[in-house]
Amino acid sequence: MIVLLLELAGAVALLLWSVRLIRTGVERAYSVHLRRWMRRSDKSRLTAVLSGAAAALMLQSSTAVAVLTANFAAAGTLSAAVGLAILLGADVGSAFVAQVLTLRLAWLAPLLLVIGVSLFLRSQHRNLRQSGRILIGIALVLVSLNMIGAATEPLREARGMVAVMRYLAGDPFSAFVIGAALSWLMHSSVAAVLLFVTLVAQQVLPVEAAFALVLGANLGGGLTALWLTLGGALPARRIVLGNLLLRGGGAALMLLVIAFYQPSLGFLGASGLRQVLNFHVMFNLAVLILGLPLIGPVTRLSARLLPKPADPEKAQLRISALNPQVLDRPEQAITCAAREILHMGETIEAMLVPVMGLFETWDEAVAAGIRAHEDDVNRMNFELKLYLARLNRQDLSEAIAQRSMDISNSAVDFEAAGDAISKNMLAMARRMHDDSLSFSESGLRELSDFHDQVLGNVQLALNVLMTGDPETARHLVEEKERVREVEQKLQARHLDRLRKGASQSIDTSNMHQEMIRTLKLVNTAFTVVAYPILRETGDLLTSRLAAGGETHDDESGA
Repeated sequence: MIVLLLELAGAVALLLWSVRLIRTGVERAYSVHLRRWMRRSDKSRLTAVLSGAAAALMLQSSTAVAVLTANFAAAGTLSAAVGLAILLGADVGSAFVAQVLTLRLAWLAPLLLVIGVSLFLRSQHRNLRQSGRILIGIALVLVSLNMIGAATEPLREARGMVAVMRYLAGDPFSAFVIGAALSWLMHSSVAAVLLFVTLVAQQVLPVEAAFALVLGANLGGGLTALWLTLGGALPARRIVLGNLLLRGGGAALMLLVIAFYQPSLGFLGASGLRQVLNFHVMFNLAVLILGLPLIGPVTRLSARLLPKPADPEKAQLRISALNPQVLDRPEQAITCAAREILHMGETIEAMLVPVMGLFETWDEAVAAGIRAHEDDVNRMNFELKLYLARLNRQDLSEAIAQRSMDISNSAVDFEAAGDAISKNMLAMARRMHDDSLSFSESGLRELSDFHDQVLGNVQLALNVLMTGDPETARHLVEEKERVREVEQKLQARHLDRLRKGASQSIDTSNMHQEMIRTLKLVNTAFTVVAYPILRETGDLLTSRLAAGGETHDDESGA
């Protein structure tokens, strides 16, 4: 029994890792296009639904779509109604993901592995390599499902397991709670549903219990998204809470129908596996159809459940990570400094997220928050320099001395980025508001797209600071080159609009170009956090990435 449980645990672990591998490939290859597409989904609720469904199909996760949508809502580029429509579409998209990943074609997994590995190892083009990663992930999902099936086959004859499964079939409420808990623990409703349908296919799990487990997984998926956005901005949390109310509330109501009315669901498919998968899709489609007309009331309810703080201007006391009591222990002291530079970067991210929205609608409270964050950044930079100076008075090892220098350089770059946001971008937004100016429609769209691309790189840089992963660091440096190319294209397009005599472009020409330069400066300031890591791995030459560096891909970063 121990060996059997170990095999099952290993198969589930492979399933979770495979789903993550697919999502990582999509994020690294197509994140900019995906984010841009989602942010432009505010034309209608139908467009938002389709955008959310397509994003979930690509990312293999409605939770990942929820986090992306929350970022847009925090930046003020998506309304609550559009964001909630995107999440409802994402729930349907993730339900179809389970349909696709349960295809029982014996030749498919080996074919995907051959193609995926060939692309990943042989291709020099970044997107083709990540496409190979995606194909490998899909193949490993199929392999993991086969492993789960093989591991659970002996359970059909185990009396204890049969008794437990029969009990769950007769107690849908317990099954519902278990399904929600498993989905939350896995942080993936897709993985949870795939596990349940595989157990059904092996005749280990009764279909009646699977229906309740799947409903629980839908509740768990909503709870996971809410958990991951707890520290986010208020508009973001309201959208995720609204999705939880519709998806989780719908799951609870459907559970009551199954428990007390026991409707016949045999029409959903010829086999138990098909019935459960189709039930999952039909449930999410029903939530979408019934939920779209309720978006308005649900968003208002979310606003009541998550009201604005009584005193939003009140600053929260933050305890500095710079502990002077460990200065005599350089290893601990440098860790404290690393934590402080990470918080410094997070503070600048909080400045960058909302600033673009001020060019469309000026909000003095938001502007005051950005200025307050700049003061925090300046103070952190000053305190960090003093702390490192005290540390450097000691006899440090070469590694710690170099790490101290890297942190100090990052602090200088981060402060420059904070100043650029507050003194350049914020000042330009105020000037445009005071002078009743606005960017042209195409110019604003280009700047918003560029802002979103830089914001994505800032978040990637914070990930590099936390993990020190060489592959993520390499990806960040590659994005710097991509930003440089985009900047040149944007400048050329702007000059073309000026040649054509677009009045809005002429009035705001200097500010448009300054915005592009400022965003590029912020991107560069954060990109440099990758250089110390790539220097240690030998991937960084004097002026560019090492030519053969693509071979240093580390799948642990998947």
